[in-house]
Amino acid sequence: MVKVAVIVGSTRPGRKALDVARWVMETASQRTDASFELVDIQDFKLPLLDEPVPPSMGQYSKPHTIAWAEKIAQYDGFVFVTPEYNHGTSGALKNAIDFLYKEWNNKAAGFVGYGSAGGARAIESLRLVMGELMVADVRAQVMLSLFTDFEKMTVFKPAAHQIKSVDAMLEQVVAWSGALAPLRESPR
Repeated sequence: MVKVAVIVGSTRPGRKALDVARWVMETASQRTDASFELVDIQDFKLPLLDEPVPPSMGQYSKPHTIAWAEKIAQYDGFVFVTPEYNHGTSGALKNAIDFLYKEWNNKAAGFVGYGSAGGARAIESLRLVMGELMVADVRAQVMLSLFTDFEKMTVFKPAAHQIKSVDAMLEQVVAWSGALAPLRESPR
């Protein structure tokens, strides 16, 4: 069965990413074609990238990197829940992604963004990063507006139609994660 991580992409105090990720998990839990796990980057206490060797070399030396690599390696696909900060994803999420390389390769990713413009620019910046990491990003995405999906821009209350967006994105992530399995299984 395909394993998908729903990654909480913010460590900021007062963050909304955890609420959004839990909402995605509620929808995902109704599916029987994959297993889903919530992965919070905050739990890994990653400092600013501190590995002396580039991640593409696979020579991780720090305990936090090794733990992060072991966690990410076990998944076939990802759903990145990202806020939009200054027209991009959070620094914490970008940093967490940058720690690793092969653990991301030949997997699929979907995106759930939130912000004043629905997190669209954060998602677009992540799509560029995924291409470099050999991650197939799916077309369907979820864009949550601070104006319509959050009460007073603080309390997460997604509009009912957003569930269809989550379902469509998850459908594609699961399908692509399965389709890419032969690439993950073959030696490079």
